[in-house]
Amino acid sequence: MEPICKKYLELRYRLMPYLYTAVRETHDMGLPIMRALWLHYQDDPRAAQRGDEYLWGRDILVAPVVEPGTRERRLYLPEGWWYDFWTEERVHGGREVTRQVDLETLPLYVRAGAILPLGPVKQYTAETVDAPLMLVVYPGADGESSVYEDDGHSLGYRRGEWMRLRLTWHDASRRLTLRLAEESRMLAPMPRRLAVRVAPAATSREIVFDGNPIEIEL
Repeated sequence: MEPICKKYLELRYRLMPYLYTAVRETHDMGLPIMRALWLHYQDDPRAAQRGDEYLWGRDILVAPVVEPGTRERRLYLPEGWWYDFWTEERVHGGREVTRQVDLETLPLYVRAGAILPLGPVKQYTAETVDAPLMLVVYPGADGESSVYEDDGHSLGYRRGEWMRLRLTWHDASRRLTLRLAEESRMLAPMPRRLAVRVAPAATSREIVFDGNPIEIEL
């Protein structure tokens, strides 16, 4: 059990930039972090009927396994392309799929067009780790996303001490654009080292962001 617990604790820290951005969205718009599928797929009656899976933020679909000894999980993917988070296999949605599972495999799927920010593994939230933020692009659709940061412990964000990095993916040209959101400012460290990877490629490309808009072809 310990290696499995370690795996998901580390995943939690890697997904902290995504989670923190979702928390700010909750603060600004009232959207919950855990979302019923119908919230983003209101015209899909099958999505509205599913009560055994949910969206975690906008981009990640979670299909919990709750029965002991389960070897496969049948789940519904809304219309569009989806990626198995663990294998990065691309799967067409608008239908039910069957995912093989075991004790350590929670089915997670990322929608095409998502730009997932992944941080380094940490031992605690405020630990300083000298590693770039990884942006994983899931191609197959155009997409927009953001990464939100503040100091994590004070009310400085109320005084404008926050940063939001706007990310736009144009699928046909395979171009990723990065820019600061309006009223946002660069936070230390400046400039920023970022790594960008397009799933399912294993290699990444490192870039530097200094606060000025940048467009890269991937």
